[in-house]
Amino acid sequence: MSTAADGRSAALTRALDLLAAGDWQRAHEIVQEQKSTLGSWLHGIVHTLEGDLDNARYWYRHAKREFPGAGAAAQEIAAARSALAEEHLA
Repeated sequence: MSTAADGRSAALTRALDLLAAGDWQRAHEIVQEQKSTLGSWLHGIVHTLEGDLDNARYWYRHAKREFPGAGAAAQEIAAARSALAEEHLA
């Protein structure tokens, strides 16, 4: 894996840790710089936690994922963490 990919993975891991802790503001600072599908997914989770569901839906569409609703943030964080781990192994 390239250094750029390692840096992206580390940034997304940090954003996931912040999301899991409920710190969507700091996670937003990270994910708004990401251009990947996974970054868009995390951006959607950020706005879900923020309560800005229209913006969350936008980012879920950008990530090509169905918006699961406001109550699914914890499950989405876990699923995104799994997806990042699988991506890292690929």
